[in-house]
Amino acid sequence: MAAEHETFPAPVYAETVLAPLFEQSTMHFAGAMAEIDRAHLVMLAETGVLAREQAAAIMAARLAIEAAADPTALVYDGTVEDYFFHVERALTARLGVDLAGRLHTGRSRNDLGHAMFRMVLKDRLEGLTRDLHRATAALLDKAMRERRTIVMAYTHGQPAQPTTFGHYLAAFVEVLLRHGARLDLAHEHLDRSPMGAAAITTTGFALDRGRIARLLGFGGVQENSYGCIAATDDVAAVYAGIKLLCVDLGRFAQDLAQWTAFETGYIVAPRGYVQISSIMPQKRNPVVVEHIRLLAGIAAGHADTIVDAVRNTPFMDINDSESETQVAGYPAFERAGRALRLLGDFMTTVRIDEQRTREVIERSCATITELADSLVRTENLSFREAHEVASAVARAVIADGDTLGALELGRFVAIFQERVGRAPAIAAADLRRFTSPEHFVEVRARFGGPAEASLIRSFGGYRERLDALESRLAAAIGRRVEAREELDRLSRELAA
Repeated sequence: MAAEHETFPAPVYAETVLAPLFEQSTMHFAGAMAEIDRAHLVMLAETGVLAREQAAAIMAARLAIEAAADPTALVYDGTVEDYFFHVERALTARLGVDLAGRLHTGRSRNDLGHAMFRMVLKDRLEGLTRDLHRATAALLDKAMRERRTIVMAYTHGQPAQPTTFGHYLAAFVEVLLRHGARLDLAHEHLDRSPMGAAAITTTGFALDRGRIARLLGFGGVQENSYGCIAATDDVAAVYAGIKLLCVDLGRFAQDLAQWTAFETGYIVAPRGYVQISSIMPQKRNPVVVEHIRLLAGIAAGHADTIVDAVRNTPFMDINDSESETQVAGYPAFERAGRALRLLGDFMTTVRIDEQRTREVIERSCATITELADSLVRTENLSFREAHEVASAVARAVIADGDTLGALELGRFVAIFQERVGRAPAIAAADLRRFTSPEHFVEVRARFGGPAEASLIRSFGGYRERLDALESRLAAAIGRRVEAREELDRLSRELAA
């Protein structure tokens, strides 16, 4: 066996594992590690675990290391195992082994690592959540403006019933609000400090876990020390939430692709979102829809990577859930955020081709359900009888190549008499009203329905839910900003 394999690290291990991990640490985690070091020192001094003079000297050296070099400019040279030991070596060079080593009192690379992973992940989650809230607000505003705009609703890919564009968009607003609630809950679970768990069983030193949590801007402390190190559900929940969000973004984009297609043509996209073919002058390609779908799909794939990476791993401290896995998931936030920003802006600019929509509603007899319902109310028929009459009317209109709005009263009366055995009491004006899309929407004033009054009530509730989510996010971000300011102040005071 070669001698190089008897000394850690083996060259190939250094090349394929340690060097990439060092680069990941300097690129993504150096700032969080520095904050944790300073917060731990402040807490050690406040609790008396370290003498204030000792903590002051270590703090001054740690701040000097932060100021001396940009961590991202460092290159792994194999002389230390990872960035943690690089910092420890730099402290030792300034302070000596005894004093420098006291920084690590009562902690492990385990709780340090999981704390910095959560801090970085929280920042990304908060950024994505802001994008989600903005997209939700944009769609909610658009739904309010379009609450009277008639569109076709589909089931099984076929024309079903008229509704309004506002009602359709409100359905997706509800979806986005549920995603907002899921990400909010994921953030709440992530916002718990593992510091003080040490390797996995805490420590005999009289540390104040709550104090270091507050100094780092966490909302609280994760209680069980074993779970602080072994559990991965807090991270997996974030990515599961992103995956579900992206699945629904893709579904919505599929509708947009259908609605902007030439054969359908319900949605007219502004020219700023339309690319022209390099060879076919007539082409109008609303490529923004494809990019929303693509970005959501890629983000979902990155999210899947993280959940799959920890699946069937043991419930203990393992590398499978650490730096390599953490960094692999970060592109999910960037892609999903771009998709949300695209969606929000695009949806504020589109318009419905109401003439085209009305033509399809008329040709497809999409209002026929309300004709049946109206016959129940005005002609005292059972719904089944009314359904048979309405079905016969629809078949006749489609067979004649006509539209429901152009149906003559005499034609309707003949069909009614054939099915029911008597003449109907409704007049021509009633027939026009019962088969109009405006009437169809107006009478559907139940809770959650498309009628304007129902929609306005719904919009008020949606706005309250969104405001509550935005307030919780703002509070978490504000707490983090205040904690950083306090930690910076206390660090300078201690070092002085």
